[in-house]
Amino acid sequence: MDIIGTRMVSDGKTARQIFEEVMANPARSKFGFGEKLAIVNIDFQNAYTRIDRYKTAYETDPRQIEYVNRISALARAKGMPVVWTHVAYAEDASDAGVWGTRTNTPDSLQNIKYDSDRHAFDERCDIQPGDMVNTKRMPSPFFETPLQSLLVWHKVDTVVITGGSTSGCVRAGAVDSLSRGYRTIVPIECCADKHESYHFANLTDLQLKYADVEPVQTVIDWLESRPDAPTGGAE
Repeated sequence: MDIIGTRMVSDGKTARQIFEEVMANPARSKFGFGEKLAIVNIDFQNAYTRIDRYKTAYETDPRQIEYVNRISALARAKGMPVVWTHVAYAEDASDAGVWGTRTNTPDSLQNIKYDSDRHAFDERCDIQPGDMVNTKRMPSPFFETPLQSLLVWHKVDTVVITGGSTSGCVRAGAVDSLSRGYRTIVPIECCADKHESYHFANLTDLQLKYADVEPVQTVIDWLESRPDAPTGGAE
């Protein structure tokens, strides 16, 4: 029998090594940027960003929030929408559904309650009055939120996804974004996860299938090349 496909490879390489090889030798065309983007910043809340407070928090690039603030400010200046999500649940956790049944400790997902410190955005985030802020209950920022309506209203064709975790909500958002027909960009320095294996394995998979995984500078350069918004802000 001639084998023309691929039997699963096991070559001892780390997830980081595979990611670096894929990025150095891209095998597919990029989706690229369209005409107008939205920045979707996923779950920059204390439960996931404050490694000094919560064991559920994680950090990959210590400048992550700085980069996110930078591209968000540029998007606003160009009249393009900025979205922030965070998660929280009802007192009885009924809105967490089956996702909230695997553990039940003070640190469990479903025990992030509205208006708690774990629900609150990290104070380092530069969230402005014109930004959309959504509370979500499932991994994707699209699931049961107004995000899709906002993107349609603003005639967005490109979605830039930041946040955490790379292997969880960022990945879910990128897959949903592509599934809805959006060019999807994931800036490397703007994502975080608990372990480099999860982080780089999922960046690799996103790059190969669902998104353009790019240095954040690529997003900065594209935004800086766009004209400023007319007086009055976003369309």
